Amino acid sequence: MQLNQYIDHTLLKPTATPSEIKKLCTEAVQHQFYAVCVNGCYVETAKKAVENSEVKIAAVIGFPLGASTTASKVFEAENCIEKGADEIDMVINIGMLKSGNLKFVEEEIGAIKKAIGDKVLKVIIETCFLTDEEKTLACRAALNAKADFVKTSTGFGSGGATTEDIEIMKDVVGDKLQIKASGGIKDTKTAQKYIKLGVSRLGTSSGVALIS
Repeated sequence: MQLNQYIDHTLLKPTATPSEIKKLCTEAVQHQFYAVCVNGCYVETAKKAVENSEVKIAAVIGFPLGASTTASKVFEAENCIEKGADEIDMVINIGMLKSGNLKFVEEEIGAIKKAIGDKVLKVIIETCFLTDEEKTLACRAALNAKADFVKTSTGFGSGGATTEDIEIMKDVVGDKLQIKASGGIKDTKTAQKYIKLGVSRLGTSSGVALIS
């Protein structure tokens, strides 16, 4: 698979304007990236902008803190799918995970997956805030809840993807779930290194630079 087909071309900053989202989508269509990743309010804008192309729409929910209620995350996910999203990137409740309430974390992931049916669910575990043991537990929760992907980071925490984190995630999920690396992927060498480790999607705002 060509590098461009690993890329979720991403723009999630709070200052993103409609015209910047349209530019993101134009670049994604032009370079045949796998998807664009946007905040919920821009799903419809993105859908129109990638019309008649193969580019998918990924929407983030519970973003970037993961601390909204399960009901609001479920609503957000359903609403984004209704507006045209193909994939949902959700942030887990990090505080619940760190307190040992794995049941809550797993049930929340399961509720969102149930709400979106056969659409793709990526579970952002925000590795920079977790111990290695917590990363393992978070991946197990995603696996048990029948998510489709585990994802390293929002890009808004204190750190992004690392080789060590991807290795931990791969150890837990094997070939049962896919892995998305995101946060700090700004050059081709890093992207290729993660792909060799078993990553099947890269979340980056530097998509054009990666393939240039």
